[in-house]
Amino acid sequence: MRSFSRLLLLAMLAALLSGCGYNAIQQKDEQVKAGWAEVLNQYKRRADLIPNLVQTVEGYANQERQVLTDVTNARSRVGQINVNADDAESLKQFQQAQGELSGALSRLLVVTENYPNLKSDQGFRDLQAQLEGTENRITVARGRYIQMVQDYNTFLRQFPQLITAKIFGYQVKPNFTVDNEAQISQPPAVKFGSQAPAPAPAPQPQPQQAPAQ
Repeated sequence: MRSFSRLLLLAMLAALLSGCGYNAIQQKDEQVKAGWAEVLNQYKRRADLIPNLVQTVEGYANQERQVLTDVTNARSRVGQINVNADDAESLKQFQQAQGELSGALSRLLVVTENYPNLKSDQGFRDLQAQLEGTENRITVARGRYIQMVQDYNTFLRQFPQLITAKIFGYQVKPNFTVDNEAQISQPPAVKFGSQAPAPAPAPQPQPQQAPAQ
């Protein structure tokens, strides 16, 4: 009889927790954590490509020392940040550092346009293709994470989850800031080193008419 009463109490408690949104909060929280892990994984993938990229460019364009140094320093700053995705200020610093690295990489790849031998190097082309793919994966991972956090925060602010969250200490999560929220659902294609458009053909000389007799 006592065992039956205990099972009945546990069943009632489980039903109560499920009805107040506790289980759904757990599920959404785990989804956000998994989304954040994927974001970090793609950023790490990009950081791992940079040393080989810098070394390859340096072999052909050593005179571009400032640009190479900027990329190396930006990567170093990213690696020094111990980001906490649940802390708004920490996430802001992480996003700023990653943005600086993106800008430094863009400047480096613009400079490479001035070195035809570098652009024809197979190793550089392979690294460039990997970097382009990684930038797109970063965009996708960030977009998914933004959606997950938005879904989690919206759910947490609703009743009765609002009360459950306060009881168990769950809070809304900070999120990435985006200039264009349409990018969340449709990541743009990233293309570095695009070729300049071909010049327009020169006008053909008009045939001269014979002078009138």
